[in-house]
Amino acid sequence: MSVQEPVAQVLPSQPITERAGWSAAGVPVLVAGVVAALVAIALLATGIALKSGGGTALIVVAALVFIAAGLAFRGLTPVVGGQARVVQLFGRYRGTIREPGLHWVNPFAERRRVSTRIRNHETPMTKVNDADGNPIEIAAVVVWQVHDTAQALYSVDAFVKFVATQSETAVRHIASSYPYTSGDGAIGDSATGNRADRDGSELSLRDNADEITSRLSAEISARVQAAGVTIIESRLTRLSYAAEIAQAMLRQQQANAVVGARYRIVEGAVGMVQLALQRLDEENVVELDEERKAAMVSNLLVVLCSEQATQQVVNTGSLYQ
Repeated sequence: MSVQEPVAQVLPSQPITERAGWSAAGVPVLVAGVVAALVAIALLATGIALKSGGGTALIVVAALVFIAAGLAFRGLTPVVGGQARVVQLFGRYRGTIREPGLHWVNPFAERRRVSTRIRNHETPMTKVNDADGNPIEIAAVVVWQVHDTAQALYSVDAFVKFVATQSETAVRHIASSYPYTSGDGAIGDSATGNRADRDGSELSLRDNADEITSRLSAEISARVQAAGVTIIESRLTRLSYAAEIAQAMLRQQQANAVVGARYRIVEGAVGMVQLALQRLDEENVVELDEERKAAMVSNLLVVLCSEQATQQVVNTGSLYQ
């Protein structure tokens, strides 16, 4: 029985990184090219005027000077601020020119323009489920810039589209990794009580915007590192529940707010009752048995927790009548 040999893993080739390309000052070459073109025109006119064999020689010289002037003009490469020129000769990377001005490079080399300006990419509004399973709508804007022109051109295909795709993927992943808010759970889980209470330390998309955007920037940076791109900043521009559950989640938030307010009212009322009983006992204002203490506590809680003003009743008899 023959044993199949393992297939050798093909390692990726060494990525091409940016390096400075060779160039000469372009203005002197431009002047020399203009002078050469004028000289070639003069020689051509003289050669045509002559009828002897010397005229043919002048025409040949004029053609050679024209070719030299054409090569001088062809090698001129203007570079403006915020752009770079990637020089490629016979399919091989020869360097990048970043310094603004008029440069002269090998006239047979291909010069590809790459913008190094800061760019914005706004992701489309995406519907995705958060960590609690609630559908939300989310969008972000990513500020980025090319810092390695060689990687941008040779490591990925269409680096602008690559950044857009990776940014949208990172936004989806971040949105599905955290809940929309740390205070509201999923509708079904919160109603049945199957969902664990949050301890307040878990990050949420709505309540921890700064931390979430920092993690979003870090994830996008890691994804687009191969393209020679730097992520300057990323911000969420749209974050809301999807339309199909927006009304239900709004009612749930309102219910949570009412329950929270009631809890605070009851907590404060109990504290006030405890303080009243303690002061009455310490200062010996009146002695109350357990039954009268229970009645006093009941009356105080009704007064303190009621949403409407209570009607006062004055007891003109004894404490026990």
